[in-house]
Amino acid sequence: MIHIKTPEEIEEFKVAGSLSKAVLRRAGRMVRPGVTTREIDQVVESFIRLHGAVPGFKGLYGFPASICASVNEEIVHGIPSERMLVEGDILSIDTGATAGGWVGDNAWTFFVGTPSPEARALCEVTLDCLKAGIEQAVPGNHIGDIGHAVQTLAERNGFGVVREYVGHGVGRVMHEDPNVPNFGKKGRGVKLQVGMVIAIEPMITLGTFKNHTLANGWTVVTNDGKPAAHYENTVAITKDGPVILTQDAEGPWCSLQGGE
Repeated sequence: MIHIKTPEEIEEFKVAGSLSKAVLRRAGRMVRPGVTTREIDQVVESFIRLHGAVPGFKGLYGFPASICASVNEEIVHGIPSERMLVEGDILSIDTGATAGGWVGDNAWTFFVGTPSPEARALCEVTLDCLKAGIEQAVPGNHIGDIGHAVQTLAERNGFGVVREYVGHGVGRVMHEDPNVPNFGKKGRGVKLQVGMVIAIEPMITLGTFKNHTLANGWTVVTNDGKPAAHYENTVAITKDGPVILTQDAEGPWCSLQGGE
């Protein structure tokens, strides 16, 4: 069932969205060689609770942390650990906060120092895929228009598009209908209506899009061991076009470079 939000509810939603972006930005500023993903997770949880909110991820379906920390070939759902980041890594952080009864959800892939040219290109194109998907989030379009925009741009640049993990509706819980795939055909799927709120989140790979889950039951990795990137914003469909809810005073985007 798709939950349509009123204009007043979307305004309320912006509180959770703004905090979620501030959280993601705070995490990104910690990303540098020598830092562990567990350290980032601990700071994120403290930051969220300090602002009177609840980590949106911790305990969700049993997930043990406040961020998903996915390094290099890890696509999504990486569990924070004592793993120390090293020069040249890329780190995808997916996180969010529940505030005022609404859930913010956003993700970003950060450079740890200087990435390879191939990894840099992957991240830049994946971010462009997010922007292209958001541009299609207008009333009267369909879910397939979003996926088609993402898929076309990614594959034009020679990258893979993950099939099994997709965007989704967002509201008073993290995952609502409809699913929002990063692939599809124009004019297909659910028709977008004013008041829908969706998370658009391209997950793009340097090599194959095929993947598997590690023995921990959470972390999803590419089958060929090549890097993946993941960018996400929560977006409201309005009569005036897409409104990114996961933005703070600095805007809806973070720096690609960790530590900034």
